[in-house]
Amino acid sequence: MDPVKLYAGILKQNLDNPKRASKMIDFGLAVAHLYVSIFKDKRVPKSFQYLNQYAIKIVKDALAHPENSAWVNLFAPTELVTAMDIHPLFMEAYSSFMAGFFIEDRLVDTAESQGISNTLCSFHKTFLGANELSIVKKPKFMMTTSMICDGNIPTFKYLAKKHSVPLYVIDVPYSYSEDGVSYVKKQLIELAHELENSFNRKLDIDKLREVVKTENETRALMRKYLDYAGQKAVVPTMTFEMYMLFTSHVLIGNPEVLKFYQMLLDDVKQAPDRTGKSVMFVHLVPMFEKNFERYFNFSDKLHIAGFDLNYDFLGEVDEKDPFRGMAEKLILNSLNGKVDRRLSLIAELINKLNPDGIIQFCHLGCKQSMGATFIIKNLATKLGLPFLHIDGDFVDRRNNQEGQNRTRLEAFLEML
Repeated sequence: MDPVKLYAGILKQNLDNPKRASKMIDFGLAVAHLYVSIFKDKRVPKSFQYLNQYAIKIVKDALAHPENSAWVNLFAPTELVTAMDIHPLFMEAYSSFMAGFFIEDRLVDTAESQGISNTLCSFHKTFLGANELSIVKKPKFMMTTSMICDGNIPTFKYLAKKHSVPLYVIDVPYSYSEDGVSYVKKQLIELAHELENSFNRKLDIDKLREVVKTENETRALMRKYLDYAGQKAVVPTMTFEMYMLFTSHVLIGNPEVLKFYQMLLDDVKQAPDRTGKSVMFVHLVPMFEKNFERYFNFSDKLHIAGFDLNYDFLGEVDEKDPFRGMAEKLILNSLNGKVDRRLSLIAELINKLNPDGIIQFCHLGCKQSMGATFIIKNLATKLGLPFLHIDGDFVDRRNNQEGQNRTRLEAFLEML
């Protein structure tokens, strides 16, 4: 019997008891953190062993200290919470971890039973379901942005009203301009004041500059990593590629993230040359889909070259004026604005990562990704690369057509 599934089964039976279920989730994360800290998988490079511990710890600590936590989404300007020593809990990570506990189906069903649309992204539905069951304690603050995901604002507004918690929504313009940068900068300054009032502490502007400096140093290492990633095989499983969203987004600016990329650069330099074929993913890497697990995890024949979301901003953030720098970063994100910006990033990554094919996983509810599918396919065709798009659900396993996915994936792999 798989001990994780056994524990998950017991947890699912206790979801109607919020206090007990919450304690079981906290305990499960604590055990997982202890396990990966002691029993390191020798197949995994040291950088990813370190990241495994760090990612679990971040979620564990945010849940354990709700009085010092802020709920955010993947694209929130978390440099501010990092500078103020606030724990960020980003919704997408929480929902992924609940899928790791095999309880996402119950949480999704709970959300839908309360009138939430079945077409809403399951990252959101899982998080909403956890809130409806009261198994996650309310934070001190919430913040999100208007960019990329159209479910963010209604989800966060609903939760803020439900818990009577302050919410700040940053309105990000569609295109870059000086007026747009000034507009977002003003909002970021207002957000900083809101955080100060909610957490009863002051933002140290010098500490914020230090966070941005660390972020720029980290992103410089990311760019160096990309110079090697096209020839080397270093990412062992889809889970670790997804874990890198912690480091490329919500936690960037932390010294631990800088350390991870220093270790990753060392690992990729020492990694063996790539053999077999490599695939670049667009939007998401379906780490819970059984067919993809079987073909990609710890494989010598197929390698994960990377995926675009981890590199959606590769520029520098202004250290002297960090509020302006963060504003520019939000507006210039490759997924914000016209699809041409995203295509430019994908083309740049193809040039760096040198994949043999591209797979776009169209996550149910992510309309902004699915809408660009055939435009991205045309780019792949133009560059002479096989392209596969798979419709599925990253979180809710019930929405993945495993038989159909296997047929289409195997046909794509034959093309490689």
